[in-house]
Amino acid sequence: MAPQPLLRTMLFLLVLFFLAMGSAHFLGVKWPVLFIYYDTPFYGYQDRIISFTLVTYAALYWAAAFHRVILPFVLISAWSTVLGLAYVNISQDLADVLTADQDTMVYWLQTGALAVAAIILTILTLREPRATP
Repeated sequence: MAPQPLLRTMLFLLVLFFLAMGSAHFLGVKWPVLFIYYDTPFYGYQDRIISFTLVTYAALYWAAAFHRVILPFVLISAWSTVLGLAYVNISQDLADVLTADQDTMVYWLQTGALAVAAIILTILTLREPRATP
């Protein structure tokens, strides 16, 4: 059974977002939002790998738009991404590649935007009708 229309629309919008983000990584287009760490050094092969994983995000969210049973896995995906980005934002690895005039505020804003999306997904998922036997 498909999710309610509002949740389904949110999932489709996120599919488009992940495909746009994946395209940016594949092409090396370092724009904020589509490329969270847009102003840090990068290797093209790493971004190609990231682009492939973003296709899997898009596929997962697409499938969830048609099958509510997949929604818990979408939430795992969304929240693990937010937690992973938060970890990177406070990591020494990131600090080591930033210059003296760079700070992490823009990364936190983008992580926060993804957290808001995860919160909305969680709320809408919790509002989904329960299946009856």
